Amino acid sequence: MRHVAEGARVAGAVALGAVTAPLEAVFLLLALPFLGNPNVSGAAARLAALEARRLRLDPAALGLSAGPAGQAPGIAGAAGRPHEGRARLAGARALRFLTLRLPVGVLGGLVVTLFVFGAATALAALRAWLGGEPFDGMEPTPLLVTYLLVAGFVGLFISVSGMIGVYAVERRLAWAVLAPDRTEALERRIAELSESRAGIVAAVDSERRRIERDLHDGLQQRLVALSMLIGRSRRGRPELLDQAHEEAQRALAELREVAWRVYPSGLDALGLGDALAGVAERSSVPVTVTCDLAGRPPMAVETAAYFVVCEAVTNAAKHAGAARIAVDVRRDGAALVVRVEDDGAGGADPAGSGLSGLARRVAALDGTFEVTSPPGGPTTIVVELPCG
Repeated sequence: MRHVAEGARVAGAVALGAVTAPLEAVFLLLALPFLGNPNVSGAAARLAALEARRLRLDPAALGLSAGPAGQAPGIAGAAGRPHEGRARLAGARALRFLTLRLPVGVLGGLVVTLFVFGAATALAALRAWLGGEPFDGMEPTPLLVTYLLVAGFVGLFISVSGMIGVYAVERRLAWAVLAPDRTEALERRIAELSESRAGIVAAVDSERRRIERDLHDGLQQRLVALSMLIGRSRRGRPELLDQAHEEAQRALAELREVAWRVYPSGLDALGLGDALAGVAERSSVPVTVTCDLAGRPPMAVETAAYFVVCEAVTNAAKHAGAARIAVDVRRDGAALVVRVEDDGAGGADPAGSGLSGLARRVAALDGTFEVTSPPGGPTTIVVELPCG
């Protein structure tokens, strides 16, 4: 069944490519007088990115990551803005790809037409003969039926092989034409590393400020109150010792909470599943944790996954008004996938300080961070962390 579904998907991609080929031909004809215009290059790059998705290729891996409106998708520099020269190169590669794929798209259209014509002919003949009528003046003699069956199987084989071949040729053409060369790929990797390094520094500074705020606003004030209670009890108020003892217990609880937010000691000893169970126990909102891991991932991956869940649960409880949070952690091939979903009000801003800090932490490990939070909810955070 899986092979049938995959075959249907390939056939759909080839058929869609046959439809987009003439439309892109019209675009190229209209764009000929304006080839130097950056808007034309940007439009060509966006069309090429759509074709890459049709072929199940990652546009970002082909140098077609989206830039700001009106600019060609390109490779972000250290400051996060697409470099104009590389954007022009991406647009030129996209125009070349759209031009070279035209004959392949036409060929795909012919193959799909052959398949549809053969299927329609076979259905029409079958309907006529089952109804006791001749098909195109031909009666269903054993020799004729055998001939049509053999011809139909041969035509089906040619059509299916043709669609698979067209799909493979289009994918290879996309990689050959759109993928940046080695120098450009290295420049992009350097830019990504520069951005992730700056993001790590910012995340560390933000974490330090949060720790300082937790210590100053919470623990320090409790210790001051504890000191005052002890001083008053020493001046003849022994009944305050019980209150001082309670205040000391609260201070210890807050200190333990701050320590867990800095780094959970149980993560090293118990593993990710038990550490996340502790997060669920401390949460004010019911949290369901599913951690399906055959073995322990690398320590850096475990730590990142833990803090993603912690921040997501905290945000859902404090800001989203969620009544239920579901956490799912599992391995998917060579990646650890963390999914956190809540039934809160939605509208979470991925650019906010908490989520952007998590995105930087994940990017430092070459992972992906995706937030889906429409107004009214639900909010879903999906993180993929490579374990290789």
